[in-house]
Amino acid sequence: MTSPNPETTPVDPADPAPKPTRRTFTTEYRNNILDEYNDAPHGEKSAVLRREGLYQSQLREWAQARTVAAGKSRPKTATNPDTDTATHKEMARLTRENARLAKQLTQTEAALEIMGKLHVLLNPSPRARTHRPYRRCTEQHVHRPQGRRDPHP
Repeated sequence: MTSPNPETTPVDPADPAPKPTRRTFTTEYRNNILDEYNDAPHGEKSAVLRREGLYQSQLREWAQARTVAAGKSRPKTATNPDTDTATHKEMARLTRENARLAKQLTQTEAALEIMGKLHVLLNPSPRARTHRPYRRCTEQHVHRPQGRRDPHP
């Protein structure tokens, strides 16, 4: 069984658009660009990138590679035992304060809920006080609600 559209092989082996080659940069070029980029003022850094046709991510990778090659892995911050104990004390103090405030919030919410219920019980709504369900009519005619008409006048 054959397909209705058989694949055709190109007759012309010369490709009109040759495959692009990846640019490679020497270590000296990378170091020069990194130094120029780092020395450039704040607004001029992007001009260096545009002029060289580079991306900021490339420079970041180059800078990391340069520090690793120089034997300077990312410097760890020096830990000071006094600072660590001070940090732990501060953390413990803040944790205690947080627990105290959470307990106080729970109590306040409970008190507000009770006050709200008490307010409803002791102060009935103004509508309930002034509402009269039935009024005795002194006249002999029948009262109809306003807005309705008698269908048979």
